[in-house]
Amino acid sequence: MFSSRLHWDLRPNPLTELLRSKRNSGVDILDLTESNPTQASIVYPQAEILGALADSRSLRYEPAPAGLSDAREAIARNYYEPLGVKVDPARIILTASTSEAYAYVMKLLTNPGDEMLVPRPSYPLFEFLATMESVRISHYPLVYDEGWSIDLDALASAITDRTRAIALVNPNNPTGSFVKRRELERLVAICRERDVAIISDEVFADYAFAPDLERVEHLVSDDAPLTFCLSGLSKVAGLPQMKLGWIVVAGPEPARTEAMERLELIADTYLSVATPVQHAAPALLRAGAGIRDQIRRRTRRNLVALQTGIEGSVNRVLQVEGGWYATVQAPLVRSAEEWALELLDRCDVLVQPGYFYDFDREALLVLSLLTPEEIFREGLGRVLAYVDEAI
Repeated sequence: MFSSRLHWDLRPNPLTELLRSKRNSGVDILDLTESNPTQASIVYPQAEILGALADSRSLRYEPAPAGLSDAREAIARNYYEPLGVKVDPARIILTASTSEAYAYVMKLLTNPGDEMLVPRPSYPLFEFLATMESVRISHYPLVYDEGWSIDLDALASAITDRTRAIALVNPNNPTGSFVKRRELERLVAICRERDVAIISDEVFADYAFAPDLERVEHLVSDDAPLTFCLSGLSKVAGLPQMKLGWIVVAGPEPARTEAMERLELIADTYLSVATPVQHAAPALLRAGAGIRDQIRRRTRRNLVALQTGIEGSVNRVLQVEGGWYATVQAPLVRSAEEWALELLDRCDVLVQPGYFYDFDREALLVLSLLTPEEIFREGLGRVLAYVDEAI
């Protein structure tokens, strides 16, 4: 009696089962997978954030499908403008999250059975979101050669007459790789030739580890194919609980205007963005600057600790340009899942095996650089010591 879209195997994987058993037994786990900034010892300006939510205008409901104009203007002025990026607020659609933004864009671009190309490796959420919209997922590979790049030949070959959009995660999660200008030039040519849109997930764009003139951080310009740039408070301000995301529509006219009109119709059907967070948006974005700085310092220090600690080890760190994660290549004497299970069982340290992110090689372990520094260093020490001894 249930939809075939909900066909996933809901049984817990072995790592989840072992973690639950350990925690039920009272074992103190060093969690090197922490991705929730509100649980990662980040210091929030409580008075500023909570005061912003006390706006009396929140008591009045004024439905605006694209979002309240003040909130959209705040995103353009308080977020993009300091980055040197010009965005017309009229090109912004508010959503309750980046996940909802993906759903809106898929509703806009696809019919059931159409396809979207997504990177591999990447965050596994794509499969779930696309299935909910009756959209098929195809993959294009990211390849590693002392740095990550898009296999553009494979991407072009993967496009079919049912492909409606190509998703970029910029920087990618978990590889931390940004799209480069030469890659974007060819991608733009491919999309124009094949009449395919671009979805650019830019939630981690603020967290680069070093400058790079070849890097593309935002695809909001008008000279691209029809493009949908996604971001939100979850990563921009470390406030996932506030449930405010957005889509910036870029690309040529008249397609851009038509896309905005259709997205407004979709948004009007749901009207999901809460009034209080829209009125609070200017203050939350201002507060987000300080929160981002804390996260940047945390992730950079943890990355340095990882790179320093791993010297002389049998492990190595794959190159990472930004984001909240790092990938460690462990010895191939075990699979990533076997290493992760042993580290949790023997060392009480939780890491993620690479297959969670659809890596096509062994034995990759993914660590969150958002982890509080004391926990990260202690957990890393246990990981490196165990792996060195185990081989």
